[in-house]
Amino acid sequence: MKYSELLMILIIWIIIFAAPILLFQGDDVITWEIVFIAWKGVFLFFILFLLNHFLLVPFLLFKKRKSLYLLSAITIIIAFSLNTYFIEKSRPKRGLPQRDFIQPPPPERADHISPPERHPGPQQPKTNHIPFPPFVNTIIISFLVVGFDTGLRMLFKWSKLEKEKTELEKEKVQSQLAFLSNQVSPHFFMNTLNNIHALIDIDSEEAKDAIIKLSKLMRYLLYESQAKLVPLAKELDFIKSYVNLMKLRFSERVEINFNVSGELPDKSIPPLLFTSFVENAFKHGISYEKSSFIDIMFSYVQENLKFTIKNSKPEIIKENTSFGIGIENSRKRLDIIYGTKYSLKIEDNDDYFVLNLTIPV
Repeated sequence: MKYSELLMILIIWIIIFAAPILLFQGDDVITWEIVFIAWKGVFLFFILFLLNHFLLVPFLLFKKRKSLYLLSAITIIIAFSLNTYFIEKSRPKRGLPQRDFIQPPPPERADHISPPERHPGPQQPKTNHIPFPPFVNTIIISFLVVGFDTGLRMLFKWSKLEKEKTELEKEKVQSQLAFLSNQVSPHFFMNTLNNIHALIDIDSEEAKDAIIKLSKLMRYLLYESQAKLVPLAKELDFIKSYVNLMKLRFSERVEINFNVSGELPDKSIPPLLFTSFVENAFKHGISYEKSSFIDIMFSYVQENLKFTIKNSKPEIIKENTSFGIGIENSRKRLDIIYGTKYSLKIEDNDDYFVLNLTIPV
């Protein structure tokens, strides 16, 4: 049982047990004997509450045995009421102590003048109220006690389930984000190593420089990208370094442009949002036989970061329109992070492929 639930129940029953004292406070008739008699009646309902709270609700109602719970609750209420009725019936009647009204003696006066004769006012008609039998009162109060306790238990259980559901959804989202991010890193690492491997036979010094650049990129992947947010400038530096590494592999017939339009804000974004799109462009947009191009541009407009990447489509790509899992995984990740607040538009025709992504920053 949670502390908040236990505290609420404790406060409610303290108020109930204190009610006889509070209601009769200032009344000369009330005595501790009467208070104990009232507490004895309240204690019987407290026992009924304990039975419902710790037996019927957890072992029947919360176990999906609602019919058995309802039948058991009604049976216990009736048995409890009958028992209380016969106990009260067998007990000798005891009235409340009567107050003694002592009329003070008339003051001594010099002249004894008879007080004026008082005529009694009009008599108010007596109304006969027929109270509910004690048996009926006990049943009504018993149903109220059980109903209130059951409703309170259901409320706290629903609150607990909602909290657990929220935590599970949060863990699920975090797991999905980690899974999608981890799919980007090995793919990127494999492509870059292939590029450096091709450079070793062509220019060993350039290959060494490429390894140094790769080590910086891997440091970013291993440390910086594990954070929820990274500075926008660092993310763009990562993309630019990756593009420079990829340039080493291709000839002058491949035109690769990386541009940042205007001044970007000093803000943070989730890491590796654009890597898979850049990878796809290099994987599907480059031809070793014909001229090809890749254009990458970033701009900041009205608190939105716009990313555009455009690449050519060689003949072999036109025959195979499958672009792998990169874009699909990135779209899922964007859905998790931004919901409906981002825009991803793709233009795919016979000559080129354009992707426009807009995210709030």
